[in-house]
Amino acid sequence: MPNLRMFPATRVARRLLSLPESLFARLTGRQRVVRDGRVLNRRVQLLLAVGARTGQGQLKFNVAAARAHLRHFGRIGMPLVTSVHIVDRRIPGPGGELPVRVYRKFGAAATPPAIVYFHGGGWVTGDLETHDGTCRLLAEVTGCVVVAVDYRLAPEHPFPAAIDDAVAAYVWVHQHSGELSIEPGRVGVMGDSAGGNLSAALALEARGLNVPPPAAQGLIYPAVDLEMRAASHETVGTGFGLDRAAIEWFRSQYLPPPDDWRSPRVSPLLAGDLSGLAPALVVTAGFDPLRDEGKAYADALAAAGVPVRYRCYDDMIHGFFSMGILPEGMAIATEVCQAMGELMHAGR
Repeated sequence: MPNLRMFPATRVARRLLSLPESLFARLTGRQRVVRDGRVLNRRVQLLLAVGARTGQGQLKFNVAAARAHLRHFGRIGMPLVTSVHIVDRRIPGPGGELPVRVYRKFGAAATPPAIVYFHGGGWVTGDLETHDGTCRLLAEVTGCVVVAVDYRLAPEHPFPAAIDDAVAAYVWVHQHSGELSIEPGRVGVMGDSAGGNLSAALALEARGLNVPPPAAQGLIYPAVDLEMRAASHETVGTGFGLDRAAIEWFRSQYLPPPDDWRSPRVSPLLAGDLSGLAPALVVTAGFDPLRDEGKAYADALAAAGVPVRYRCYDDMIHGFFSMGILPEGMAIATEVCQAMGELMHAGR
């Protein structure tokens, strides 16, 4: 495990969540939570219980409050890897200057591959700070240069602002490989939730760009069908942090006209042709409404001949990739990063 720096609240939370599981059973009730044959992690069960008592679920229906909440959780949710060099930059974007943050592991190869990372947050919340801990870990574990993109958010900038920014950032990284000291032509895309959606949509769109296609696509509990037809939207659509109602609200902020829901730029699962896309890492959570559509997309990619690595963390909820406060959280996030690193370095 790399050297970590923690805010005091992060350290306290990790210590509390490392107490014996028998204690959590008394705090949350002895009944284990089971859905679709999966058993919820007891420590996650406690986090959900605390969130329910403090009314955190209602924050999702207020833009300002939701953004503030994610910034707060992003600050305490992940310990910070200290063995990376971090530089903030501004690059040209379709709506003006686009902030990005570049992460490079100390002692990394002279010209490593690069991963363009798109944060989650329902296209409404999230920024460079909310996913700073995640991007630090990704750069450390993979050895790749990570370029995090602060794309424009809805409702101020609805679709297609986010995907247009994602495409612009991806093209810029390719065109500035010498300046960034990265391997020319070897750039991957990765993101969680809404960022996974942008990564999948970009991988499709890259087939028509005048730059090389992604070397790999890392899709962490991605939203890939905005019609929300998968069964998990019903079976685990309430009570596990990300509710169906919240997803519908985020969708309404990003995509006001329902006619946009079926566009491959927002619903990659509905694209007619998935052949020739980048090798994919698809990761889902057992207690996430997006679980089944993520699995369906992995299956569709595989059926189209795309190499796919799929993993469902059965006892986890949406957002676990940024939950380093859990005793096993950093190990799980590290495992995901390792899998992405293997795809990025394959065949070099």
